Amino acid sequence: MTAREAYAQYGIMPILQTHQLRVAAVGKVIAESLVTPVDVRSVILACLFHDMGNIIKFDLGTFPESCEPEGRAFWEKKKADFVRRFGPDEHHATVAIGHELHLPLQVMQYIEGVGFSKLESIRDTHSLGQKIVEYADLRVTPKGVASMDERLEEARIRYAKRRSDFPDEESRYRVLLEAAREIERQIFSRTTLTPENISEESLQTLIEELQDFPLA
Repeated sequence: MTAREAYAQYGIMPILQTHQLRVAAVGKVIAESLVTPVDVRSVILACLFHDMGNIIKFDLGTFPESCEPEGRAFWEKKKADFVRRFGPDEHHATVAIGHELHLPLQVMQYIEGVGFSKLESIRDTHSLGQKIVEYADLRVTPKGVASMDERLEEARIRYAKRRSDFPDEESRYRVLLEAAREIERQIFSRTTLTPENISEESLQTLIEELQDFPLA
């Protein structure tokens, strides 16, 4: 099975497919550039499937164009189906789908470890792979690959008062923002790249190719 086939099996929204493919492209480029080796395949797989249940949290009216051509009613039904099958928590749904896909243990550990509220523990972990998976997600907005600060500001505006793992308090947000910046510093101290080397344009071909990345 490929990523494309897994997305089709679960009826993943195109906007969410593209997000995960972009994150995987960022993760792959970073992982392959490290002077400290990591399991590149595990990083890619975790990035490809880290948000499989995220339709559960979507406000489908925020990006109405993402519902086309099927229409909002179609995706509202798909969202209800996900909630009925996996429950109301998108992260729980993602983990459950990962187990159904028989993703390797290391991949599941990476997926279970992602989250903005976990940035401090990710900063402090010895797992470079976990840092890359999280950081790759912090480089992708709904419209494409961006700088980390641009992505976090976009997310703060979009999730304000809507997400339990995204803080309302400015002081708490700043603590997590500094943790994210330290993760970025840690990663790029071990690569031949700079954050500016990673862009939507530079990853276009890779994003397309990763649709056919095999699960096994």
